[in-house]
Amino acid sequence: MSHLFAPLTVKSITLRNRIGVSPMCQYSSEDGVASDWHLVHLGARAIGGAALIIAEATAVSAEGRITPGDAGIWTDKQVEPLARISRFLKQHGSVAGVQLAHAGRKASAARPWDGGAHLADGVGGWTPVGPSPIAFGGELNKVPHALTAAEIKQVQADFVAATKRSLAAGYEWMELHAAHGYLAHEFLSPISNQRTDSYGGSFDNRIRFLIETTRAVRAVWPESLPFTVRISCSDWVEGGWDIDQSVELSRRLKTEGVDLIDCSSGGSVPHAKIPLGPGYQVSFAERIRREAGIATAAVGLITEARQADDIIRSGKADLVLLARESLRDPYWPAHAARVLGEAAAAPAPRQYARAW
Repeated sequence: MSHLFAPLTVKSITLRNRIGVSPMCQYSSEDGVASDWHLVHLGARAIGGAALIIAEATAVSAEGRITPGDAGIWTDKQVEPLARISRFLKQHGSVAGVQLAHAGRKASAARPWDGGAHLADGVGGWTPVGPSPIAFGGELNKVPHALTAAEIKQVQADFVAATKRSLAAGYEWMELHAAHGYLAHEFLSPISNQRTDSYGGSFDNRIRFLIETTRAVRAVWPESLPFTVRISCSDWVEGGWDIDQSVELSRRLKTEGVDLIDCSSGGSVPHAKIPLGPGYQVSFAERIRREAGIATAAVGLITEARQADDIIRSGKADLVLLARESLRDPYWPAHAARVLGEAAAAPAPRQYARAW
Protein backbone atom coordinates (compact mmCIF):
# COMPACT_ATOMS: atom_id res chain seq x y z
CA MET A 1 0.00 0.00 0.00
CA SER A 2 1.32 3.43 -0.91
CA HIS A 3 1.98 6.16 1.62
CA LEU A 4 1.56 8.92 -0.94
CA PHE A 5 -2.20 8.42 -0.96
CA ALA A 6 -2.66 8.31 2.80
CA PRO A 7 -4.65 11.29 4.11
CA LEU A 8 -2.94 14.00 6.15
CA THR A 9 -4.76 15.97 8.84
CA VAL A 10 -3.43 19.36 9.90
CA LYS A 11 -5.62 21.10 12.46
CA SER A 12 -9.20 20.88 11.15
CA ILE A 13 -8.17 20.23 7.54
CA THR A 14 -7.69 16.76 6.10
CA LEU A 15 -5.87 16.43 2.79
CA ARG A 16 -7.05 13.47 0.71
CA ASN A 17 -3.45 12.55 -0.13
CA ARG A 18 0.10 13.87 0.35
CA ILE A 19 0.34 15.67 -3.00
CA GLY A 20 0.17 19.43 -3.28
CA VAL A 21 0.64 21.97 -6.05
CA SER A 22 3.40 24.42 -5.23
CA PRO A 23 2.79 28.16 -5.73
CA MET A 24 3.79 29.13 -9.27
CA CYS A 25 3.54 32.68 -10.53
CA GLN A 26 1.49 33.09 -13.69
CA TYR A 27 2.11 36.85 -14.19
CA SER A 28 -1.37 37.05 -15.69
CA SER A 29 -3.33 39.30 -13.33
CA GLU A 30 -4.55 42.81 -14.12
CA ASP A 31 -4.05 45.18 -11.17
CA GLY A 32 -3.66 42.08 -9.03
CA VAL A 33 -7.07 40.64 -10.01
CA ALA A 34 -7.30 36.95 -10.90
CA SER A 35 -8.81 35.97 -14.25
CA ASP A 36 -10.29 32.97 -16.03
CA TRP A 37 -6.71 31.83 -16.66
CA HIS A 38 -6.24 31.28 -12.93
CA LEU A 39 -9.53 29.43 -12.60
CA VAL A 40 -8.66 27.01 -15.39
CA HIS A 41 -5.00 26.67 -14.37
CA LEU A 42 -5.70 25.86 -10.72
CA GLY A 43 -9.01 24.09 -11.37
CA ALA A 44 -7.35 21.57 -13.66
CA ARG A 45 -5.01 20.52 -10.86
CA ALA A 46 -7.97 19.94 -8.54
CA ILE A 47 -9.66 17.75 -11.14
CA GLY A 48 -6.32 15.95 -11.53
CA GLY A 49 -6.39 14.82 -7.89
CA ALA A 50 -4.06 17.12 -5.95
CA ALA A 51 -5.05 17.40 -2.30
CA LEU A 52 -3.66 20.89 -1.74
CA ILE A 53 -3.39 23.70 -4.25
CA ILE A 54 -1.46 26.76 -3.11
CA ALA A 55 -2.15 29.78 -5.27
CA GLU A 56 0.80 31.69 -6.64
CA ALA A 57 2.70 34.28 -4.58
CA THR A 58 -0.01 36.81 -3.80
CA ALA A 59 1.22 40.32 -3.06
CA VAL A 60 0.11 42.05 0.12
CA SER A 61 0.66 45.46 -1.48
CA ALA A 62 1.09 46.89 -4.96
CA GLU A 63 4.78 47.62 -4.28
CA GLY A 64 5.19 44.01 -3.12
CA ARG A 65 4.56 42.53 -6.57
CA ILE A 66 7.40 40.96 -8.50
CA THR A 67 5.90 42.22 -11.76
CA PRO A 68 2.87 44.30 -12.78
CA GLY A 69 1.18 41.00 -13.68
CA ASP A 70 1.36 39.47 -10.21
CA ALA A 71 -1.62 38.28 -8.20
CA GLY A 72 -2.63 40.56 -5.33
CA ILE A 73 -4.81 40.71 -2.27
CA TRP A 74 -4.30 44.29 -1.11
CA THR A 75 -7.76 45.57 -2.02
CA ASP A 76 -11.30 44.24 -1.68
CA LYS A 77 -11.92 44.05 -5.43
CA GLN A 78 -9.38 41.23 -5.63
CA VAL A 79 -11.29 38.99 -3.20
CA GLU A 80 -14.27 37.65 -5.16
CA PRO A 81 -12.30 36.40 -8.20
CA LEU A 82 -10.14 34.43 -5.75
CA ALA A 83 -13.21 33.19 -3.86
CA ARG A 84 -14.63 31.86 -7.13
CA ILE A 85 -11.48 29.77 -7.60
CA SER A 86 -11.47 28.58 -3.99
CA ARG A 87 -15.05 27.40 -4.33
CA PHE A 88 -14.23 25.43 -7.47
CA LEU A 89 -11.19 23.77 -5.88
CA LYS A 90 -13.19 22.73 -2.82
CA GLN A 91 -16.02 21.42 -4.99
CA HIS A 92 -13.51 19.06 -6.63
CA GLY A 93 -11.91 17.81 -3.41
CA SER A 94 -8.88 20.07 -3.05
CA VAL A 95 -7.95 22.43 -0.24
CA ALA A 96 -7.32 25.99 -1.41
CA GLY A 97 -4.16 27.59 -0.04
CA VAL A 98 -2.70 31.07 -0.38
CA GLN A 99 0.92 32.19 -0.29
CA LEU A 100 1.16 35.75 0.98
CA ALA A 101 4.21 37.52 -0.34
CA HIS A 102 6.21 40.71 -0.67
CA ALA A 103 8.91 40.74 -3.34
CA GLY A 104 11.22 43.22 -1.61
CA ARG A 105 14.23 44.25 -3.72
CA LYS A 106 13.18 41.88 -6.53
CA ALA A 107 9.96 43.86 -7.12
CA SER A 108 9.35 46.15 -10.10
CA ALA A 109 10.48 43.58 -12.68
CA ALA A 110 9.17 42.85 -16.15
CA ARG A 111 7.28 39.62 -16.75
CA PRO A 112 9.63 36.74 -17.65
CA TRP A 113 8.48 36.71 -21.29
CA ASP A 114 9.31 40.43 -21.42
CA GLY A 115 12.86 39.83 -20.23
CA GLY A 116 12.46 39.87 -16.45
CA ALA A 117 14.71 42.89 -15.86
CA HIS A 118 13.87 45.71 -13.48
CA LEU A 119 11.42 48.20 -15.01
CA ALA A 120 12.31 51.86 -15.00
CA ASP A 121 10.02 54.03 -12.89
CA GLY A 122 8.71 55.88 -15.94
CA VAL A 123 7.69 52.74 -17.82
CA GLY A 124 5.63 50.84 -15.30
CA GLY A 125 8.22 50.32 -12.58
CA TRP A 126 8.47 51.56 -9.02
CA THR A 127 11.05 51.82 -6.26
CA PRO A 128 11.57 48.45 -4.55
CA VAL A 129 12.21 48.16 -0.83
CA GLY A 130 14.38 45.92 1.30
CA PRO A 131 16.19 45.64 4.61
CA SER A 132 19.29 47.36 3.19
CA PRO A 133 20.12 49.47 0.12
CA ILE A 134 21.75 46.56 -1.72
CA ALA A 135 20.65 45.58 -5.22
CA PHE A 136 20.03 41.91 -6.06
CA GLY A 137 22.32 42.14 -9.08
CA GLY A 138 22.29 41.15 -12.71
CA GLU A 139 19.27 42.56 -14.50
CA LEU A 140 17.62 43.29 -11.15
CA ASN A 141 19.94 46.19 -10.48
CA LYS A 142 17.68 48.74 -8.76
CA VAL A 143 18.96 49.74 -5.34
CA PRO A 144 16.07 49.25 -2.92
CA HIS A 145 14.91 51.81 -0.40
CA ALA A 146 15.92 50.58 3.07
CA LEU A 147 12.77 50.22 5.13
CA THR A 148 12.52 52.31 8.27
CA ALA A 149 11.17 50.79 11.46
CA ALA A 150 7.83 52.51 10.85
CA GLU A 151 7.71 51.22 7.28
CA ILE A 152 8.41 47.68 8.50
CA LYS A 153 5.36 47.95 10.73
CA GLN A 154 3.29 49.08 7.74
CA VAL A 155 4.43 46.08 5.69
CA GLN A 156 3.43 43.82 8.56
CA ALA A 157 0.06 45.56 8.73
CA ASP A 158 -0.33 44.83 5.01
CA PHE A 159 0.21 41.13 5.75
CA VAL A 160 -2.48 41.25 8.42
CA ALA A 161 -4.98 42.97 6.11
CA ALA A 162 -4.17 40.45 3.38
CA THR A 163 -4.76 37.60 5.82
CA LYS A 164 -8.25 38.88 6.58
CA ARG A 165 -9.00 39.10 2.87
CA SER A 166 -7.62 35.58 2.40
CA LEU A 167 -10.25 34.29 4.80
CA ALA A 168 -12.94 36.18 2.90
CA ALA A 169 -11.63 34.56 -0.30
CA GLY A 170 -12.22 31.09 1.14
CA TYR A 171 -8.63 29.99 1.67
CA GLU A 172 -8.16 27.28 4.28
CA TRP A 173 -4.35 26.94 4.20
CA MET A 174 -1.98 29.83 4.87
CA GLU A 175 1.62 30.02 3.71
CA LEU A 176 3.91 32.98 4.37
CA HIS A 177 6.55 33.38 1.67
CA ALA A 178 9.96 33.72 3.30
CA ALA A 179 12.01 32.17 0.49
CA HIS A 180 13.58 32.79 -2.92
CA GLY A 181 15.18 36.14 -2.17
CA TYR A 182 11.96 38.03 -1.50
CA LEU A 183 11.48 40.42 1.40
CA ALA A 184 11.29 38.08 4.41
CA HIS A 185 14.23 36.05 3.07
CA GLU A 186 16.14 39.29 2.50
CA PHE A 187 15.88 40.00 6.21
CA LEU A 188 17.03 36.46 7.07
CA SER A 189 20.14 36.41 4.88
CA PRO A 190 23.26 38.33 5.91
CA ILE A 191 23.95 38.82 2.20
CA SER A 192 20.99 41.16 1.78
CA ASN A 193 20.57 42.34 5.37
CA GLN A 194 23.35 44.60 6.61
CA ARG A 195 21.27 46.63 9.03
CA THR A 196 22.69 47.77 12.35
CA ASP A 197 19.39 48.16 14.19
CA SER A 198 17.23 45.48 15.86
CA TYR A 199 16.39 43.93 12.46
CA GLY A 200 19.97 43.20 11.41
CA GLY A 201 23.27 41.70 12.50
CA SER A 202 22.70 38.75 14.84
CA PHE A 203 20.59 35.70 14.03
CA ASP A 204 17.92 36.82 16.48
CA ASN A 205 17.74 40.23 14.82
CA ARG A 206 17.67 38.90 11.27
CA ILE A 207 14.75 36.56 12.01
CA ARG A 208 12.85 39.32 13.83
CA PHE A 209 10.91 40.52 10.77
CA LEU A 210 9.61 37.02 10.01
CA ILE A 211 8.86 36.17 13.63
CA GLU A 212 6.94 39.42 14.13
CA THR A 213 5.06 38.99 10.86
CA THR A 214 4.19 35.42 11.80
CA ARG A 215 2.82 36.57 15.16
CA ALA A 216 0.80 39.35 13.56
CA VAL A 217 -0.73 37.07 10.93
CA ARG A 218 -1.21 34.22 13.39
CA ALA A 219 -3.28 36.55 15.58
CA VAL A 220 -5.96 36.94 12.87
CA TRP A 221 -5.69 33.54 11.13
CA PRO A 222 -8.00 30.97 12.79
CA GLU A 223 -6.32 28.54 15.15
CA SER A 224 -8.28 25.73 13.49
CA LEU A 225 -6.69 26.23 10.06
CA PRO A 226 -3.17 25.23 8.93
CA PHE A 227 -0.51 27.92 9.13
CA THR A 228 2.75 27.30 7.24
CA VAL A 229 5.91 29.09 6.14
CA ARG A 230 8.06 28.57 3.05
CA ILE A 231 11.76 29.18 3.57
CA SER A 232 14.88 28.91 1.46
CA CYS A 233 16.87 26.44 3.55
CA SER A 234 20.15 27.53 1.94
CA ASP A 235 21.41 30.44 -0.14
CA TRP A 236 23.95 28.01 -1.65
CA VAL A 237 26.74 30.57 -1.19
CA GLU A 238 29.48 31.06 1.38
CA GLY A 239 28.46 33.36 4.20
CA GLY A 240 24.77 33.21 3.36
CA TRP A 241 21.72 31.72 5.02
CA ASP A 242 22.16 27.97 5.57
CA ILE A 243 20.49 24.80 6.78
CA ASP A 244 21.77 25.13 10.36
CA GLN A 245 20.06 28.51 10.67
CA SER A 246 16.97 27.08 8.96
CA VAL A 247 16.67 24.33 11.56
CA GLU A 248 16.84 26.83 14.42
CA LEU A 249 14.40 29.19 12.69
CA SER A 250 12.00 26.28 12.22
CA ARG A 251 12.19 25.51 15.95
CA ARG A 252 11.30 29.13 16.71
CA LEU A 253 8.46 29.16 14.18
CA LYS A 254 7.00 26.03 15.72
CA THR A 255 6.74 27.83 19.07
CA GLU A 256 4.90 30.65 17.26
CA GLY A 257 2.17 28.26 16.12
CA VAL A 258 3.47 27.33 12.67
CA ASP A 259 2.29 23.86 11.63
CA LEU A 260 4.57 23.04 8.70
CA ILE A 261 7.73 24.29 6.98
CA ASP A 262 7.77 24.27 3.18
CA CYS A 263 11.44 23.56 2.41
CA SER A 264 12.82 25.21 -0.71
CA SER A 265 16.17 26.94 -1.32
CA GLY A 266 18.07 29.59 -3.26
CA GLY A 267 16.98 32.89 -4.77
CA SER A 268 19.08 35.22 -2.62
CA VAL A 269 21.83 35.92 -5.16
CA PRO A 270 21.99 35.55 -8.96
CA HIS A 271 25.27 33.61 -8.95
CA ALA A 272 24.46 30.71 -6.61
CA LYS A 273 25.64 27.30 -7.82
CA ILE A 274 22.73 24.99 -6.99
CA PRO A 275 23.36 21.23 -7.39
CA LEU A 276 20.19 20.44 -9.31
CA GLY A 277 19.09 16.83 -9.43
CA PRO A 278 16.10 14.65 -8.55
CA GLY A 279 14.85 15.58 -5.10
CA TYR A 280 17.81 17.87 -4.47
CA GLN A 281 16.05 19.74 -1.65
CA VAL A 282 14.47 16.74 0.10
CA SER A 283 17.34 16.45 2.60
CA PHE A 284 16.42 19.89 3.92
CA ALA A 285 12.86 18.78 4.63
CA GLU A 286 14.13 15.59 6.26
CA ARG A 287 16.58 17.36 8.56
CA ILE A 288 14.14 20.08 9.64
CA ARG A 289 11.45 17.48 10.29
CA ARG A 290 13.84 15.44 12.42
CA GLU A 291 15.71 18.16 14.29
CA ALA A 292 13.04 20.85 14.67
CA GLY A 293 10.21 18.40 15.33
CA ILE A 294 7.86 20.04 12.86
CA ALA A 295 6.03 18.74 9.80
CA THR A 296 7.63 19.57 6.45
CA ALA A 297 6.86 19.73 2.75
CA ALA A 298 9.46 18.66 0.21
CA VAL A 299 9.75 20.34 -3.18
CA GLY A 300 12.21 20.38 -6.06
CA LEU A 301 12.52 18.00 -9.02
CA ILE A 302 10.06 15.50 -7.59
CA THR A 303 8.75 13.93 -10.78
CA GLU A 304 8.09 10.20 -10.31
CA ALA A 305 5.33 8.48 -8.36
CA ARG A 306 7.61 6.01 -6.56
CA GLN A 307 10.09 8.78 -5.76
CA ALA A 308 7.32 10.80 -4.13
CA ASP A 309 5.94 7.77 -2.29
CA ASP A 310 9.40 6.96 -0.89
CA ILE A 311 9.76 10.51 0.48
CA ILE A 312 6.58 10.03 2.53
CA ARG A 313 7.19 6.35 3.34
CA SER A 314 10.68 6.96 4.71
CA GLY A 315 9.65 9.94 6.83
CA LYS A 316 11.64 12.53 4.92
CA ALA A 317 8.61 14.84 4.66
CA ASP A 318 4.89 14.84 5.37
CA LEU A 319 3.86 16.34 2.04
CA VAL A 320 5.31 16.63 -1.46
CA LEU A 321 4.71 19.74 -3.52
CA LEU A 322 4.97 19.63 -7.29
CA ALA A 323 5.81 22.67 -9.39
CA ARG A 324 7.03 22.23 -12.96
CA GLU A 325 5.87 18.60 -13.05
CA SER A 326 2.36 19.81 -12.25
CA LEU A 327 2.56 22.24 -15.17
CA ARG A 328 3.57 19.41 -17.48
CA ASP A 329 0.89 17.07 -16.19
CA PRO A 330 -2.16 18.52 -14.37
CA TYR A 331 -3.32 14.95 -13.75
CA TRP A 332 -0.09 13.76 -12.16
CA PRO A 333 -1.82 12.57 -8.95
CA ALA A 334 -4.25 10.42 -10.92
CA HIS A 335 -1.45 8.96 -13.01
CA ALA A 336 0.67 8.35 -9.88
CA ALA A 337 -2.23 6.52 -8.23
CA ARG A 338 -2.31 4.05 -11.09
CA VAL A 339 1.46 3.53 -11.01
CA LEU A 340 1.22 2.76 -7.29
CA GLY A 341 -1.81 0.49 -7.63
CA GLU A 342 -4.10 2.99 -5.91
CA ALA A 343 -6.43 3.89 -8.77
CA ALA A 344 -9.42 4.17 -6.44
CA ALA A 345 -7.61 6.91 -4.49
CA ALA A 346 -7.85 9.31 -7.46
CA PRO A 347 -11.11 8.56 -9.24
CA ALA A 348 -11.98 10.27 -12.47
CA PRO A 349 -14.57 13.03 -12.45
CA ARG A 350 -17.70 11.63 -14.02
CA GLN A 351 -17.25 13.86 -17.05
CA TYR A 352 -13.92 12.10 -17.79
CA ALA A 353 -14.80 8.57 -16.67
CA ARG A 354 -14.88 7.10 -20.18
CA ALA A 355 -11.29 8.08 -20.86
CA TRP A 356 -9.62 7.86 -17.43
